[in-house]
Amino acid sequence: MIRRGGHVLVARLDNEGDVLLTGPAVRAVAAGAERVTMLCGPRGRAAAELLPGVDELLVHRAPWIDPEPAAVDREAELGLVDELGRRRIDRAIVLTSHHQSPLPLALLLRLARVPFVAATSVDYPGSLLDLRHGENDRVHEVERGLSLVGACGYELPAGDEGWLAIRRSAGTPPGMSPEVPYVVVHPGASVPARAWAPERNAALVDALLEDGRRVVVTGSAGEIELTARVAGGARPEVVDLGGATSLAELAEVLAGAEAVVVGNTGPAHLAAAVRTPVVSLFAPTVPAVRWRPWKVAHELLHVEVRCAGCRARECPVPGHPCLEGVSTAEVLAAVERLAPRATGSEARQPPVAIGAPA
Repeated sequence: MIRRGGHVLVARLDNEGDVLLTGPAVRAVAAGAERVTMLCGPRGRAAAELLPGVDELLVHRAPWIDPEPAAVDREAELGLVDELGRRRIDRAIVLTSHHQSPLPLALLLRLARVPFVAATSVDYPGSLLDLRHGENDRVHEVERGLSLVGACGYELPAGDEGWLAIRRSAGTPPGMSPEVPYVVVHPGASVPARAWAPERNAALVDALLEDGRRVVVTGSAGEIELTARVAGGARPEVVDLGGATSLAELAEVLAGAEAVVVGNTGPAHLAAAVRTPVVSLFAPTVPAVRWRPWKVAHELLHVEVRCAGCRARECPVPGHPCLEGVSTAEVLAAVERLAPRATGSEARQPPVAIGAPA
């Protein structure tokens, strides 16, 4: 039975990709609540701003979740308690991955006098949780979130099949002509162990060009040198958008692509949210069953290794075999399967940067 009414807080305190994967759970809550406030971390804010169903954002850097945590700041944590208390929240649902604890936030929510707190937890919660949901670590993160909110009485509305979704911006993405087909290569990743080497990405760009494709290379503001290296300099068939897009603008770039080649990182889930096929260079540091692209055409590429599931941020094995064992030819073939190459004069047109001569 769907819950009705009230002010519900949904929390997810880590990265953009993690926040995007909460989208279906947020929509389920929004279908039964009067108001939804989302509590996210600074690394997930841009994604939370795109989620349908969110009425308000609270941003807090949680030292028990952030991958590069600062020291615990008493004033900051008590300030969050005050912010939560002022909002008169009726129910709070804390979404986490299996390796994260919801209990520090549950304690703060209790101090803010939130009357109902729910989370999935393997640890004894004492009086911190009203609903302690059972753990299932063999399901996708989307299903994990939907299972928890479902236990709280929230269901997706009729016609919502649980896809990832975002609020789409209007207009043409910056730097791109919408009429020309292209493949996106996104060489960076939030975790170094999940990234294919720059030289492999650069070789892939060359191979895509030889195959008659146009290529757009994307990356964050901190990846400008990386995208320039991968793009290979000024070439009419390649557009380098490193550091040139917001997350909302990147979504529009991905939406216009035939396919995207990307690691297990946020833009893979952003591509799924705009229904673009994903060639996923998926380092098996975490299980694919939890983190693969959700409900979109995709192929997972990696080499089976004994150390799968290591959760390493920096690969300790010389040569990074799980990803570096994937060949350019294998990636090119996966692109072809997901997005068969266009032929004829259309296939020979280069991408056109807006404001540049056609």
